[in-house]
Amino acid sequence: QVQLVESGGGLVQPGGSLRLSCAASGSIFSGDAMGWYRQAPGKQRELVADILSGRIIHYANFVKGRFTISRDNAKNMVDLQMNSLKPEDTAVYYCNVKKIYSQEAYWGQGTQVTVSS
Repeated sequence: QVQLVESGGGLVQPGGSLRLSCAASGSIFSGDAMGWYRQAPGKQRELVADILSGRIIHYANFVKGRFTISRDNAKNMVDLQMNSLKPEDTAVYYCNVKKIYSQEAYWGQGTQVTVSS
């Protein structure tokens, strides 16, 4: 079993920055994928960024150059630094772990990010 706890969401003005953190507990291996997804009202959940096998990083096109994902395998944590935030980045952001062998997925409870003036 894996438990995920997110923190760091909130309200920020356009152009501002936020840093999301996710602490994972349970059986986590460095080869497991860890990442962030988001879901805006009325839309499907979508990938923001993830790290596979500890070093392969994927970013959604809409965040390239603005967001940076990082992972600390020793602490089982994954962070998302979000810069140059836009109103369209408003969503609930979810931490995700996908097990490398079973492909079983685990989700955090989500943290709200609101970008508004």
